[in-house]
This record gives sequence, C-alpha cells and structure tokens, in this order.
Amino acid sequence: MANIKSQKKRIKTAEKARIRNQAVRSELKTYVKKVRVAVESGDVEAAQAAANAAGRKLDKAASKGIIHKNQAAQRKSGVQKLVNGMAKQQ
Repeated sequence: MANIKSQKKRIKTAEKARIRNQAVRSELKTYVKKVRVAVESGDVEAAQAAANAAGRKLDKAASKGIIHKNQAAQRKSGVQKLVNGMAKQQ
C-alpha cells in the first residue's frame, strides 16, 4: 500500500472504475448475445431491434473510454452483418 495520500486515493478511484468498466463490458457481451439469439431464432425484427440496442450501448461505451472506438465499430459491424445475412436468407 502506498504512503502518499493522493496515491491512496488513486488506488481507490481506480478500483471503482475497474469494477464499473467490468460491469459495462459484461453488459455489452449480453447485448451482443441477445442479437445472436434473435438471429438463431429467425426473427428479423427482433434481431434488428437487438442490433440497434447493442449499437447504442457500444457507442456509449466507446464515448466513455471503456472500449476503443474502433473496437466498438468492429463489433457493431459484426452484429449488423449477422442481421443482414439473416435478412437476405428470408
């Protein structure tokens, strides 16, 4: 443990941020999983709605610095490709 007061505060702050970031990353995985489940079930409208919700969450996480903006873009692209591929099959 650090002896410097400001460093003690940084340790506490960093731990709070780590826990919050971990929760947001877990939520992102849940939203992407909802898209995959909707695609597997064959419901185009539900899959598109889930993809839109996932896209919003990914953008918000990127704006807060939890994930990199390019990673958010790649994930959004992958999710939308799943939905678009499903729509073409119908």
